[in-house]
Amino acid sequence: MVEKSTRDHLIDVGVGLMHRHGYNATGLKEILEAAGVPKGSFYHHFASKEEFAVATLNRYVCQEAEHAETVLNDSSISPMKRLKRYFTDLIRIYGQKGPIPGCMMGRFSFEIAAESDLLRKHLSTSFREWQSAIASVIHLAVEQKELPPETDAQALSGFLLNSWQGALVRSQAEKSDAPLKTFMHYSFEVLMKG
Repeated sequence: MVEKSTRDHLIDVGVGLMHRHGYNATGLKEILEAAGVPKGSFYHHFASKEEFAVATLNRYVCQEAEHAETVLNDSSISPMKRLKRYFTDLIRIYGQKGPIPGCMMGRFSFEIAAESDLLRKHLSTSFREWQSAIASVIHLAVEQKELPPETDAQALSGFLLNSWQGALVRSQAEKSDAPLKTFMHYSFEVLMKG
């Protein structure tokens, strides 16, 4: 088994802490204690907490993209079933019963995007890529006549992603998956009902 580098270990620890507690509530002391590394090791790899946060965000986004690719590219099921399964998975992972409720991208967007141009740019790019992955499946659903031919895949994927993030925020505020279930019902049983 290959041992992780100190940098990778710090990033893994940072993803967990920053996803759970956010950017501002995660101090360098907590990161160092959780990772079991000295301050010098941190600054050897990262010039600042902001640079570290970008690395943790990129790791989180890569992990999420792998999951999305696995589910959304599963050609053994129809595009609409893939899309529904994908959001059902997200509820299981990021809903109230998940290991860390909420989305790190959403948390960072609220907390730090207005203050950090660097993080805002990374968040914006990540949301665009996520939207494009969803749009690809919607485009297939149109091709396979699961959705009307006039469906704008990019616009619909943006709407779904924005609605999902809003439902997730409200789920956090209410400590309930009810907003996520409402999102699923109106998205798949009303808006995109075949």
